[in-house]
Amino acid sequence: MDKTENQSGFFLELRTRLQSGLLVLSKDLAKDLSEVQLLCGPSSLEIKTPGCLVDLQLPAGVTIIQDSCREVPSAAGDGLHIRMQLHADQDTEAPPSLIESLKAQKSYCLVCQSCGEQVLMERVFNRVLPLPNGNWNALVDDWCCHPDPFAKKKLLPRKEDCLLGDTFILLSWERDNNGTLTQEPETLESDVSQSQKPKENVKVICKNCRAVLGEEISPDTLKLYITEVTVRQLSKETENANVKNRSLFLEHVIAARLVELSARQSTFRFSLQGPSGKSYVLLWLLNTDTLLISSAKTSVNGSAFISSEDNSSAQHKSQAASGAVKVLYLPCSQGKHQQVIDAWDKDIGVHPLTLPVKTCHDVMQLLSASNETLPFSMRTMNTFKVAFMRL
Repeated sequence: MDKTENQSGFFLELRTRLQSGLLVLSKDLAKDLSEVQLLCGPSSLEIKTPGCLVDLQLPAGVTIIQDSCREVPSAAGDGLHIRMQLHADQDTEAPPSLIESLKAQKSYCLVCQSCGEQVLMERVFNRVLPLPNGNWNALVDDWCCHPDPFAKKKLLPRKEDCLLGDTFILLSWERDNNGTLTQEPETLESDVSQSQKPKENVKVICKNCRAVLGEEISPDTLKLYITEVTVRQLSKETENANVKNRSLFLEHVIAARLVELSARQSTFRFSLQGPSGKSYVLLWLLNTDTLLISSAKTSVNGSAFISSEDNSSAQHKSQAASGAVKVLYLPCSQGKHQQVIDAWDKDIGVHPLTLPVKTCHDVMQLLSASNETLPFSMRTMNTFKVAFMRL
């Protein structure tokens, strides 16, 4: 049996800037538009078919135009595609990432995201300063007519400083963390030839759960990745705080940073790299104004649509739209699409984002899981795959 015949459920993508949307219903729910009743209310959409009854809750100010719904051609076996117009008062806004939320003269504690252990206690930053663009070293030759004056210099924080990178923060470290952090040397994985000596690094690990949180840049400087730690203000409740689901946390952090970097630097192509500079996945940011609702349940272990044959699907359900970004992605697998990967590696317009190697693999799993929930005709675009990441 063709796998498209097993697909069951609905998928709704709304674009607030384009004032348009696409609803996809599987063949199990409706065979043509005559079987579908769409009731559009203020900030809501009710879908009624022989197979389901669903209330979709939209953000305030977003309304589907009742008479705009029309069926459009779709790929064989992909279900019913319905185009619609909508009215949106304003674009969706992404919540700020850790990089954007840190402020000077505020008291923070840093927490391991994996286990919730406080790894650095009360810290008050006198200055919170941005570091130069992630690939600023590569641009020095274009700026200077003489040898690179920064070749052997590192930008390190002073005491009580916090320096902000694209995916990390740099902090001074007085080793006053009550033994909650430990260091281990590691050999970085890279694409260098075997004749070259591999790079070595000192990784910083949460002593409680052994998660890699960052790197030791110097004996008194830490680099902590924003995908591995959370920062809490001490003025707010920190005791018994729940550890946020790892997959959901990672999805929100990466999506928020893509939005912030694209807005600030007008760049939409990114390369997720390990500490050695080896690329693991290429990302192309397409949309930041998406509202997404799907009956698919996404997880890193796989995905499944709600089947119309399941008793629960016949019941009345209510779901809320969530803001999301739409991306194209391409895993940097050896031997596959090498021409595209090489071109991106040489393109100075591609913005590198450095993360721990395990986190790069986790992001690839998230993207793959999202891709598997999409209607089959929407899963690829040329050599790239399509995915959504929630904000």
